[in-house]
Amino acid sequence: MKKIPQISDAEWEIMKIVWSNPKITANQVIEMLGDDVTWKPKTVKALINRLLNKGAIGYEKDGRSYLYYPLVSEKDCVKAESESFLNKVFNGSFSLMMANFLEKVELSPEDIEELKQMLDEGKK
Repeated sequence: MKKIPQISDAEWEIMKIVWSNPKITANQVIEMLGDDVTWKPKTVKALINRLLNKGAIGYEKDGRSYLYYPLVSEKDCVKAESESFLNKVFNGSFSLMMANFLEKVELSPEDIEELKQMLDEGKK
């Protein structure tokens, strides 16, 4: 399996756009970010460059434009980030993480049933 690069919080914002819109220009990324962030265009382009250097995105030249596309899947990045979070915050203990979340969240009967189904599927 390809090594998944570590992606910062700011880079995640760029990646979400690239995942949703493969073959996108930097200016289109800037436009899509809109008022969600207060970054200058130069900052966005620097983040794109960091993602290129990490191997998270690639590009193809189209005339004078560069079209950016993902080299890693969103699913793989979410999985890697989840594992990193679990290890960093809960020392790798899934049960400790679940116990912590269950203390803070009130689950509906539907939520409980969905969790049971996920656990049953995970046993297989």
